[in-house]
Amino acid sequence: MRISRLDNRLLPLAVLVVLAACSPSKLAYPRVKSALADAGLSEPNASCMAARMTDRLTIGQLRKLQALKGEKRSIADYAAAVQRIDDRETIAVTLSAAALCTTGLAR
Repeated sequence: MRISRLDNRLLPLAVLVVLAACSPSKLAYPRVKSALADAGLSEPNASCMAARMTDRLTIGQLRKLQALKGEKRSIADYAAAVQRIDDRETIAVTLSAAALCTTGLAR
């Protein structure tokens, strides 16, 4: 009987842990990775950058990046396109992710 009472008290905590694991940024990762790969980035760089960007940017900021138009065949081209966004945090996160991922300092 005591165990079921304890379980009932821990249930809300367990639900919060599960919801945190499925946060919107985690759900956005596959789409961000795909968009980066479609923009011409290599699979390893797209994966690395998507992980860093989805952890640090909001869904709204990620949508701004998604709206970028134009041909981007390299990280340098993508970085140039990102600088047109009027959001310093988005620019900083994206450029730092690009720098860290291309140099191998982040995986």
